[in-house]
Amino acid sequence: MASHLAGGKINLFVLREAYRRELLDCLDRCIGTKALVWDSVLTGPFGLVAEYPLLQEHEVEKMFLLNNGRLPQSNVQNIVFIVRPKLELMDTIAENILKEEGNTGFNSSSRKEYHILFVPRRSLICEKKLKDLNVYSYLNIKEDFCLDLIPFDYDLLSMENETSFRECYLYKDYTSLFHMAKSIMTIQALYGVIPNIYGKGDCAKHVCDMILRMRREMAGNEMQITPQIDNLVLLDRMVDPLTPLLSQLTYEGLIDEIFGIHNTTAKFPPEKFTKAIEDGAKKEEFKKIILNSGEELYAEIRDKNFNAVGPALSKKAKLISALADERHSAKTVGELRDFVTKLPHMTAAKQSLGTHTSIAELIKEVTDSDQFLDCLRTQQEFINGVEADKVNPYVEDCIARKEPIFKVLRLICIQCACNTGLKQKVLEHYKREILQTYGFKHVITLQNLEKAGLLHVQSKPIFPAVRKTLKLLVEEVQEQNPNDISYVYSGYAPVSVRLIQYLARPGWRSITELLNLLPGPRFEEVQQIPVGLRKRKSSISSTHSNTEQKTTLVVFLGGITYAELAALRFLAQSDDSPTDYIIATTKLINGDSWLSSMEDELKPPPPNPF
Repeated sequence: MASHLAGGKINLFVLREAYRRELLDCLDRCIGTKALVWDSVLTGPFGLVAEYPLLQEHEVEKMFLLNNGRLPQSNVQNIVFIVRPKLELMDTIAENILKEEGNTGFNSSSRKEYHILFVPRRSLICEKKLKDLNVYSYLNIKEDFCLDLIPFDYDLLSMENETSFRECYLYKDYTSLFHMAKSIMTIQALYGVIPNIYGKGDCAKHVCDMILRMRREMAGNEMQITPQIDNLVLLDRMVDPLTPLLSQLTYEGLIDEIFGIHNTTAKFPPEKFTKAIEDGAKKEEFKKIILNSGEELYAEIRDKNFNAVGPALSKKAKLISALADERHSAKTVGELRDFVTKLPHMTAAKQSLGTHTSIAELIKEVTDSDQFLDCLRTQQEFINGVEADKVNPYVEDCIARKEPIFKVLRLICIQCACNTGLKQKVLEHYKREILQTYGFKHVITLQNLEKAGLLHVQSKPIFPAVRKTLKLLVEEVQEQNPNDISYVYSGYAPVSVRLIQYLARPGWRSITELLNLLPGPRFEEVQQIPVGLRKRKSSISSTHSNTEQKTTLVVFLGGITYAELAALRFLAQSDDSPTDYIIATTKLINGDSWLSSMEDELKPPPPNPF
């Protein structure tokens, strides 16, 4: 079922199995039949760890989403609430319990037992809230379930914490960084201590310090495992705030931009997929498709620039057609038998081709539109420094047409990043136009963007130096057969991935001056491991000729886009690559989802009762 997790340089299936065992152990401590009541945010992540049939084997008979009111009726002995430690959820839990108890009676023989499983850890303030609501005595508070880094694919892990960037940069709340450090410690427990740590950025330094402190606290009581990962790279999102704001141009990136990918699943309008119509209405409201490397065709095309997807699908169609024609040339029993054995694979391949052809058609409708092309042209002008220091006419037109607010904010933040800030009068003009057009409810969102550093007044321009030193712009980009990571944005190389590329070869010392211009400290640490466990000298910048490819865990703190992910996979698959990459992140993001995490609206005051 999860074979796609085992295909990488390290077997992430092992990590998923560790989570499954921990979850099932927690459930088995609730003796008897169970109904699980889910915090809706957790259903997707947990679905990647344990499927419903497995839970049924452990006496889970019902599953409900946590909602106000009374719980749906069920004849189970245990109600298990699986929730994040959020105060508003405690109100709902209390309402559920009190209504349930009010219907069964406190002394009823059918009275249920109630349990809470906090993810990723319990909160004292939540427990106090439950006491204030007079339901704490009903509850058995289970131990925490630390579901932090969830395996999404053979080379990808995510915490799916949508508030991590906001918490770190607006409130200086580093709880999510603590959970990331704990997750890396779990990885080291399963795959061995990582000898070398490299990093850039304030949040990255916090995580590194926590990892080193946790190791010291273990006082050598660690599993004696030969390291399977050679290097750990910790990278702050604010080291490269520009990249996630740009429109992604890979197949997977565009799916996320247009339809959204949530926990490896995307929903599409059914028109291109549903043929059967009943009573004049389509059977389903949307088409739900799982997207991971377990599907052969998707693994082949997901990281391609979208302009290369059409030819790839056409080539696949011709291959399937040629295989189907083999039945006409089969003359002997043996040849017929060989053809029959290929039929299941051909059927699956044909279905997959139909699915991705339909998705590609939906994407093409968007990418061929004037709105998309005009927006992309404006982004590319900003990157190239064309009139980036004045009010942009296209941005003004978008505001006048009342285009989606996050499209406008993305463009302004891109202009800010490419110009190392905006002139005071330009910034004030944009803010005034936004508030007058979209409403003063967005004033806090604008303040949040300023506080996080995504909008600010112009300072010493450093982007031109970054652009030149890292060769971010490639004029003759090859989208069909790429030879550089810049293909993922059709000519722009992500700063984040370029830094990782330089770290692997020739090393960050070659760009020391540039790194000093970027925000946050740069650091290197060596973790000592017993001599007997050292498989070889582990130095990321050592001579790579005729040596085994190393494995590097890259951790993006604050989010990573699918286009950056594609660029890292491209580096790993290059013939002369010195290292393979495993990617971990606090959240998979695009420009809209990233900026929406910063959104706040002014709430109107309560109505005057007099």
